[in-house]
Amino acid sequence: MSKLGEKQEWLQVAEAFEASGLTQKAFSAQRGLRLSTLQSWVYRRRRQHARKAPAVRLLPVEVATVAQVGPVLLEVVLASGARLRFPVGADIEYVARLVTALGR
Repeated sequence: MSKLGEKQEWLQVAEAFEASGLTQKAFSAQRGLRLSTLQSWVYRRRRQHARKAPAVRLLPVEVATVAQVGPVLLEVVLASGARLRFPVGADIEYVARLVTALGR
């Protein structure tokens, strides 16, 4: 069998595993497969599927009124001039991820 045919066959096995609801160990035992081989192809399929995910589409937003949430602990001004204000107790990791994503 050609490498492409073999790859397609293994990707179908990985897809069958995903649909089975079984653990990888149970699925590989049921099919007589090496667990490590199944794990490798499941990983490849998931990685391939993640690359095909559609890009995030952003829509314009217009703020009609500004509501005061409470005392402002942190204000971030992006290079674009946009200002982000976060209330007391905001998750700093979330703020960091948001600023990073908006900075791209």
